[in-house]
Amino acid sequence: LPIITKEGDDGQYGSTAVCDIQALQALSKRIHYGCFVAESKFQSRPDDYRRLQQAGDKNGIMELLTNREVEDRVIKRVMAKAATYGQEITDETAVLHGPALSAEAVQKLKVNPESMGKLYRDIIIPLTKDVEVEYLMQRALL
Repeated sequence: LPIITKEGDDGQYGSTAVCDIQALQALSKRIHYGCFVAESKFQSRPDDYRRLQQAGDKNGIMELLTNREVEDRVIKRVMAKAATYGQEITDETAVLHGPALSAEAVQKLKVNPESMGKLYRDIIIPLTKDVEVEYLMQRALL
């Protein structure tokens, strides 16, 4: 969390706990959507997945699940949304597709888009893929 939060104590423990729970629930929901993605991928290549499931090859399943192009697009989309929704919108800044934000403009955002991209790249996408692999391994038992 240090990449997306500021150090310090604002004394808002109750509000913080509520927001933490909401954030964790949203992350859980987002990560578990991976089960639907895994099922869709399984349906597109059932023989390949069955072979890997029967061999207990979690690394092979992970490799088969991984689509780096899609992951890169998701990260770029997250960064764009962080830049868009993380700013104070005024008549002057309400530009849908403008030039890249300057370093000064990034400092004024509520959250750094690069940090959000890093959060997705290093934590959320890997957790989602771990859930997908486990789903497919359990699916083999059905």
